[in-house]
Amino acid sequence: MNRTTDNLTWLGTIPKHWKIVKLRHILSPYSEKNHPEMPLLSVVREKGVIVRNVDDKEENHNYVPEDLSGYKLVKRGQFAMNKMKAWQGSYGVSQFNGIVSPAYYVFDVLSNINIDFFNQAIRSQPYVNYFGQASDGIRVGQWDLSIQRMKEIPFLLPPISEQDQIVRFLSWKVSMVNHLINTKRRKIEAIDAMKRSVVSHAVTRGLNPDVPMKYSGVKWLGDIPAHWDTVKLRQLLHPVSVKNHPELPLLSVVREQGVIIRDITDKEANHNFIPDDLSNYKMVEKGQFAMNKMKAWQGSYGISDYTGIVSPAYFIFDVSFDNLEYFHYAIRSNVYVNFFAQASDGIRVGQWDLQMDKMKEIPFIAPPADEQTAIVDYIKRMLPKYDVAIDKLTEEVAVLEEYKAKLIADVVTGKVDVREIQIPAYDYVEDSTFAGTNSDDEETGNEQEEINE
Repeated sequence: MNRTTDNLTWLGTIPKHWKIVKLRHILSPYSEKNHPEMPLLSVVREKGVIVRNVDDKEENHNYVPEDLSGYKLVKRGQFAMNKMKAWQGSYGVSQFNGIVSPAYYVFDVLSNINIDFFNQAIRSQPYVNYFGQASDGIRVGQWDLSIQRMKEIPFLLPPISEQDQIVRFLSWKVSMVNHLINTKRRKIEAIDAMKRSVVSHAVTRGLNPDVPMKYSGVKWLGDIPAHWDTVKLRQLLHPVSVKNHPELPLLSVVREQGVIIRDITDKEANHNFIPDDLSNYKMVEKGQFAMNKMKAWQGSYGISDYTGIVSPAYFIFDVSFDNLEYFHYAIRSNVYVNFFAQASDGIRVGQWDLQMDKMKEIPFIAPPADEQTAIVDYIKRMLPKYDVAIDKLTEEVAVLEEYKAKLIADVVTGKVDVREIQIPAYDYVEDSTFAGTNSDDEETGNEQEEINE
């Protein structure tokens, strides 16, 4: 039944009745422009081709020009690819009509192939690895797909009836796995929301529920402890700009953690451009406040634990506040993230810029020094309980994702024969990473009990 493919060691053995063809026999380049009225599409590794939500700040932090006449048309059923991110799987068959960046590749797909099978197969890990091998690192963070090497990538092609069965089988099995993954992701979101609420409540209400309160002066913030002070950020943050230190380590500012050391050896973490000359990058000293001004609205800022350099577009500040731990926890809580979002203006689709004048007027709530210390201790004591629960669920999701990826790879390369498997009735479940949450599970709602156990 199977045959060995000595020239393709990653395949091992494949079904004898399957063909091996090159991508040049399946894909035909296509380029049509001047359709600026069409919806914007994007190509991402998690989902392939998606419709871009131009009203969503978070989804559209990349630049979108006002003139879209140079963008390429993509029709439903065509194969689109972000050539700079093909090595990470940013490609797929489109389910939509729309336009993509002129730097993307667009292809017609041969009509004698099941489009859904091709999409499942080509986006599986074995083929992603091939696209990685066909991409060249032209500089740190920049990886360009060689179209000539891509054309020579081999593709396993079963008979059309088997392609159809594989699509049906994987839709069923992947739905089952997605159901479990989505349930766990909803639990993670719920626990993370509780974790953030703990911090926000502590830095705006304190730890004593019986303390007298006063109006904060901010309508949506409401009351704060009567003995707490309120100051403007302009009284606490003082801009600094020191350059010409290219010898220092590269730092980045992300919403999940604040300031981190950037791993320049990780091409996935460094798909953004890094110039050869870093003399214009700004120095951040340990204890300073660094901010990605284009992403301040999502919380990409914090007190740095490191000395290094960041993009010249970042804001750097000295901080006139004694307890930097308290300041870091407070300023990164949801309360202040909302303030920074209000201080950011959309200058064009996909561009959100923090306005310094507005930021300076953001109020900062300052408890007495002893309460700051108590609040920091409380937060440090409470957060690990939530982190442990989140880490456990995250590991479970990773295991399920790994199982799903292996299942798809094994089926589309013929390691698992699904021709005689009967597919039962089932509800299709999409991956919630992009589809949003589903409402068909009743297993959430016990998150706090899990934390307390």
